[in-house]
Amino acid sequence: MGVIRLGYVHLRVTDLDSSTEHYRNTLGMDAVAEEDGRLYLKSWDEHDHHSVVLEEGGVGLVKLGYKVATPEDLDEFEHRATVFGARVQRMSKGDNVGVGDGLRITLPSEHTLELYNDVEYLGNATGSWNPDPWPREGLRGIGVPRLDHTLITTADPILLERFFSEVLGFRAAERLVGGPDNDDLVGSWMFCGEQPHDIAFVKGEQGKLHHFAYHVDDWTSLLRAGDIFSMRDVPIDFGPARHGITRGETLYFFDPAGNRNEIFAGGYRTGPDFRTITWTMDKAAQGINYTHRELDPDFLNVVT
Repeated sequence: MGVIRLGYVHLRVTDLDSSTEHYRNTLGMDAVAEEDGRLYLKSWDEHDHHSVVLEEGGVGLVKLGYKVATPEDLDEFEHRATVFGARVQRMSKGDNVGVGDGLRITLPSEHTLELYNDVEYLGNATGSWNPDPWPREGLRGIGVPRLDHTLITTADPILLERFFSEVLGFRAAERLVGGPDNDDLVGSWMFCGEQPHDIAFVKGEQGKLHHFAYHVDDWTSLLRAGDIFSMRDVPIDFGPARHGITRGETLYFFDPAGNRNEIFAGGYRTGPDFRTITWTMDKAAQGINYTHRELDPDFLNVVT
C-alpha cells in the first residue's frame, strides 16, 4: 500500500495561449487533450495521460494529484483522512480527463489533493521495445522528461507534516526549524519513494503554491535550460545553483502567468531507513542557495 508519486499539477493561468507556448515550446511538453478552457500536457518520458493541466482564468494552484499503488489504497486513505479530521469526498471517473475513480481531500493547508490509481496509459515517446535514450525526432526546447515534486505553503507546517505522515505514509527527509529552542517547524521536505522529496511545504499563506518542479538529467542539462530561458526571455528567479537541502541542482523561473517553475537535478536517495536531516534558520540561506549562501526575501514571499 502507498502513494507512488506526484501525478499531476493543475494550474490557473491568465492567458492560455501564452502559457501553452511556454509549456509546449520552451519546456517541451506535449498537448494530449483540450476542453473547456483547459489544456492537458505530458512530458516525453511520462506514461500516464497527463501531468500538467492549464486552466485559463487567474493564477495559482487548483489541485495536486498523487498516484497510489492499488485501488484498495483509496479505501484505507479515506478512512485515515476521515479519522484525522480532513474533509474527504470521492471523485468519479471523468471528473478529470483520463483519470478514474479517486479520492479528493482538503488538506489542513486548504490545498486540494486528489488520490487515484486508475489513469489512461499513453506511453512515453520512446516506447518499451529496444528504446532509444530520448526521442529520435528530437526535443522541443528543454525537453523536460518528467514532473518531479512540488512545494506549497501552510500556516501550520507541524499539522501538515502530521497529515502526510499519519495519513499518507510520507516521511520527512529534511526539516527546517527555528525558534529559541529550534522546536518551531518552518519547513518540511517529505518523500514517499526514494527521491529527496515528493512534496515540500514551508510556513506561509494557506492554500498557495511556491513552485512545482521538473526533473532533468544533470547539471549540463540544467545549464542548457538556462540558455534556452535567456534566448526566450523567460524570467529567472535564481540559479543555476545548488540547494543544501536535498543537495539538488536547481534553476527557478516563472511561467507567463507568474507561477514559479523549477528545473531540478541531482539529489540523493532516500528509503525506509533514511534518517531525517535538520537545518536551523541561521543556515536557511545556505540550505536553500548553498552556492551563494544568500537568499532574496522575495523567493519565499512570492507565491501564487
